[in-house]
Amino acid sequence: MKKYLSESEIVDFSNQEVSALAKELAKDCKNDTEIAQKCFLFVRDEIRHSGYYQDDITTCKASEVLEHKTGWCYAKAILLAALLRANKMPTAFCYQRLSCSEYEDGVYCLHGLNSVYLEKYGWYRIDARGNKEGVDAQFVPPVEKLAFIPQKNEYDLEGLYSEPLPEVVEALQNNTCYSQMVENFPDIKEFDEA
Repeated sequence: MKKYLSESEIVDFSNQEVSALAKELAKDCKNDTEIAQKCFLFVRDEIRHSGYYQDDITTCKASEVLEHKTGWCYAKAILLAALLRANKMPTAFCYQRLSCSEYEDGVYCLHGLNSVYLEKYGWYRIDARGNKEGVDAQFVPPVEKLAFIPQKNEYDLEGLYSEPLPEVVEALQNNTCYSQMVENFPDIKEFDEA
């Protein structure tokens, strides 16, 4: 579990603003499930999804996401991991490979989300990307209510990752605006299905 509690350059939960927010969100909570729910709701509802708003900034580190109040699904997952880890809650990164037809037909890309370890339920996947028409991610353990259920030629990547995938970090660091990002979404092509 130790690796799912660790800090890194990207998951920078000792940043003063991130740390203060984590503490504030945990205030008056009775258990880890309540803390996780408050952190989830904050990131889902208070941090804009860069794709929805076509924001011309691409954030990566948790502190950047919080500062600018925007991030792609991957960046929102980084902030959520930082808030949960700051509250001593093991948190992993998870991915789905989905169609990016919302942005460009015939293209597939990774979608980033989290899994948090809850004392009562074990590992529980949550998706704080942000809701909109047709997307209704919720926090209702033990039931998973993610933003997307994989359809034909889409799937969940197996495994829990202690850090964001290198492809994801590279895309967030190298594509500085909306138009660049939609042309260069991270993907793992060796998983392509025939």
